[in-house]
Amino acid sequence: MIQNYVPIGIMIVLGIAFGVVMSKASEWFGPKNPHSEKLSTYESGMEPVGTARERFSVKFYMVAVLFIIFDVEVVFLYPWAVNFRELGVFGFAAMAVFIVTLLLGFAYVWRKGALEWD
Repeated sequence: MIQNYVPIGIMIVLGIAFGVVMSKASEWFGPKNPHSEKLSTYESGMEPVGTARERFSVKFYMVAVLFIIFDVEVVFLYPWAVNFRELGVFGFAAMAVFIVTLLLGFAYVWRKGALEWD
């Protein structure tokens, strides 16, 4: 039984080894001449001002999470649209409930002011 898994184990080990070797190849074989200009932060040609550890508002993260949630939910519409005829009335009703739930969630988020940037 274990003999069936030996090729899989070999492929996993080879894949990990290949990933490590390729990620370290430039470090091993590349030129090593660090310079202050090369090591400085580049921000569109402007000198960096302040620290990179600046705090962001929680609203920024809220909008990002809400975007991801509503974006992923829209992905569920594609398989439904492809199989729309085969699903019949039950599929239509289930998707209607799904869309109404999404719209209610969106209205709730909007009323709470989670999408406001000020």
